[in-house]
Amino acid sequence: MPETVLVTGGSGYVAGWCVVELLQRGYRVRTTVRSRSKEQAVSEAVATRLDAGGRLEFAVADLTADEGWHAAVKGVDHVLHVASPLGGAVADDSEAMIAPARDGALRVLRAATAAGVRRVVMTSAANTASPSSYTEEGVTDEALWTDPDDPTLIPYRRSKTLAERAAWDFMATSGGPTELTTILPGAVFGPILATSTIGSVGIVQRMLSGAMRGVPRIGLEIVDVRDLADIHIRAMTSPLAAGERFLATGEFTWMLDMARALREELGRDAARVSSRQIPDLAVRLAARFRDPSLRDITPALGRRNRHSTAKAHRILGWRPRPARETVIDCGRSLLAHGAV
Repeated sequence: MPETVLVTGGSGYVAGWCVVELLQRGYRVRTTVRSRSKEQAVSEAVATRLDAGGRLEFAVADLTADEGWHAAVKGVDHVLHVASPLGGAVADDSEAMIAPARDGALRVLRAATAAGVRRVVMTSAANTASPSSYTEEGVTDEALWTDPDDPTLIPYRRSKTLAERAAWDFMATSGGPTELTTILPGAVFGPILATSTIGSVGIVQRMLSGAMRGVPRIGLEIVDVRDLADIHIRAMTSPLAAGERFLATGEFTWMLDMARALREELGRDAARVSSRQIPDLAVRLAARFRDPSLRDITPALGRRNRHSTAKAHRILGWRPRPARETVIDCGRSLLAHGAV
């Protein structure tokens, strides 16, 4: 009988691909949704890649509430905790972001440890293993923890760091035989399964639609969503992965190079992609006077600090694909789904 894996938040971009990859490898999958009304959309998204063959089931559970989690983990061998709620928080409200992310992780861990789940693989973020200041350059690895007490830290980074810290602290005192592994991805792009939830792929969507009239001087460590699903499963199955953090960042790529790749490879379909570099001063002025949503990206302008994935290569044998391939596949998928 195949093992059963619970994936949290099956309607999400990364979670959807984790469901697909697990099914392709022969597992039974249970995934959580916040309401039964979301089940059909998840099933249809998965069906664009394969026939689940009766191996996909659903559990109703919300990361912001206790109900449903013990039933969700019943009979489960492993958990991929991919979802992370932000509780409707606005981007400048640190406390409103921290509580749902931290408490959601703890709800999953309490249920998983009580049920005797063998391993939980939790999705964190590369910016939990980064220098607090974006002005520092260099290469860092999983041994570094972002300082959540740095007053210059943006709320999103603080919430992700504190949520992962809370998970490790809980497991140190209450984990029992259940094991924890965390995955720290960079900027996630690649093909979509559906247009309902596309996550960070919205950047490529805005480029293709012409909504992004210029490109800020920002570099991203691009990881393909398919490779991210792969590393979650490798971390779930490798005996050496227990109790470890793994960075899952990809190739460092400037957004301008993303725009140029789309124009070069997609031809007329990318005619509206702007390859005009926006000066840093213009972005900072816009963030200050016109668009406050830009404030969180201004510290990243021109920064070149990167992460090492040597640990994932060495222990898990993980090899992500080139960033250009990911960006092009992402663009083609958005076009094929009519999302542009």
